Amino acid sequence: MKIHTLSAGLALALMAGAASPVQAKGCLKGAVVGGVAGHMVHHGLLGAAGGCVVGHHMAAQKQRQAEQQERVQDEAR
Repeated sequence: MKIHTLSAGLALALMAGAASPVQAKGCLKGAVVGGVAGHMVHHGLLGAAGGCVVGHHMAAQKQRQAEQQERVQDEAR
C-alpha cells in the first residue's frame, strides 16, 4: 500500500510541476504506464519516474516531427 501512495504522490507532483502541455501530456501518460509496469516488479516509483522521462521524450519527438512536417508543407506552397 505504501508503494501506491508514493506512486500517486509522484504523479501528482509531476502534474503540478509540468511546464508545458507537451511535457505534461507525455509525462503523465508515461508515469501512469511506467508506474503500473513498475508495480508489477515491485518498483512502482521508479517505473513512474522512468515512464515520465520516456513519455516526455516521445511527446517532444512527436511535436518536433509535426512542426517539421508543417514547415515542409508551408515551403511547398
